[in-house]
Amino acid sequence: MIKRFKLSAVFLLLFVIQLCNAEKNVYIFTSFHEPANQGLRYIYSKDGLHWDSIPGVWLKPEVGKQHVLRDPSITQSPDGTFHLVWTSSWKGDFGFGYANSKDLIHWSKERLIPVMKNEPTTVNVWAPDIFYDDEKQEFVVVWASCVPHRFKRGQEDENNNHRLYYITTKDFKTISKTKVLYDPGYSSIDATIVKRTKNDYVLVFKDNTRPNRDIKVAFSKSPTGPYSAPSSSFTPGYSEGPTVEKIGNKYLIYFDEYKKFTFGAVETKDFIHYSNISKNISVPKGHKHGTIIKVSASIVENLLKTYELSVNQKADSTSKVLSTIK
Repeated sequence: MIKRFKLSAVFLLLFVIQLCNAEKNVYIFTSFHEPANQGLRYIYSKDGLHWDSIPGVWLKPEVGKQHVLRDPSITQSPDGTFHLVWTSSWKGDFGFGYANSKDLIHWSKERLIPVMKNEPTTVNVWAPDIFYDDEKQEFVVVWASCVPHRFKRGQEDENNNHRLYYITTKDFKTISKTKVLYDPGYSSIDATIVKRTKNDYVLVFKDNTRPNRDIKVAFSKSPTGPYSAPSSSFTPGYSEGPTVEKIGNKYLIYFDEYKKFTFGAVETKDFIHYSNISKNISVPKGHKHGTIIKVSASIVENLLKTYELSVNQKADSTSKVLSTIK
């Protein structure tokens, strides 16, 4: 009886340990490699500063004229589903790619969401970023498009004069009318929405004008605006693809320093004062910008196990082929 009790206690302890591990959260960063025709990649971190690659490609691009997957942006809805949007072509598409998943391994059929179909002169649909509005229980997707001769040109060519647009949706089947989210008076791309508290939102975006090409912010009481005048820049030039993660009471803004082929980061509590912490982060080479979110540690564990299993299966298959040849 005593031995049986001890054995049951051991199993209970192991179960509790596994449960606690499953409930731990880690950071995952969606990514892609140039030339972006292979597909979705991930990196992960336990502390939000030091990142490791999750090997493999997890979603191959099938929609769009060029069949690429750039700028993958992800969020998780309250039902646990992950929703992914991405740039599907450099030019020529009137929409962005979309798919969803329960585990980041198995994905739904890809779809092109044609958000600029009513603007036939649209040059591109770049860097869609997905935000879940927990108050209205809907998704907001913001992206950059160039519609020639629509806005004041400034320093940019007509075919490079972008503004930020958005749609809302609850299911990616019924889509709202496309509207302009933000026009700071110059070409802007790569926007992401951050909620601090109720009626307190920050838009982090790239000023895409020469010679700036850096990151700025604007503020609003609603995720869909109107947003304030833009701030001064707080990153070096040639910075793009910002994504934001919160650690404690601080926000970390990662950005792609695309001329250096590396990532930089700043830290802020108020989106007014910033400290450059680029020396404190490490991101594996080759990865390009996406979105950082928190996920259960079990999600990452399953990704790593799935990749390891696929490698072992390929090795076994190769061994069998070689043995038949011999």
